[in-house]
Amino acid sequence: MAAGVLTGILALYIALVALGNITDFGTNQQFVRHVLAMDTTFQDDDLMWRAITSTALQDTAYVLIIAWETVSALVLIWGTWLWARRDDDRARRFSTYGLLMLLLLFGAGFIAIGGEWFSMWQSKTWNGLDAAARVFLLSGVALIVNQLPAARRDAS
Repeated sequence: MAAGVLTGILALYIALVALGNITDFGTNQQFVRHVLAMDTTFQDDDLMWRAITSTALQDTAYVLIIAWETVSALVLIWGTWLWARRDDDRARRFSTYGLLMLLLLFGAGFIAIGGEWFSMWQSKTWNGLDAAARVFLLSGVALIVNQLPAARRDAS
């Protein structure tokens, strides 16, 4: 039951994030643009070569993020539905796929690439590392719970 609840919470969360990014495209578009442009970092010449200043490339990255969030949400919603139906094997498999997608997005995408490569940690205004770490941690916990062995039921 815990695996289904955790999967459902993360499905709801990422579905709301994707919906928000679609319906309020401009807010996080600016976030992605500033992070990739590195225009609010310390402006260290040794790092600024990493900046992506093309708005076309920035917006392409943002659309890809939204697409990844949307697919993650759909996979996790399906996993939640399967948990509710007590189809544990399929629920575990789909939940694992969706949770791994979140770990990749928030861990590799936002923490590693955004935070380190594009020095998001240096920005006072456009720093999403705390939020990314929270989702990464919750996704990791949910993945662990999803992988716990199923409880055995007595045949008597």
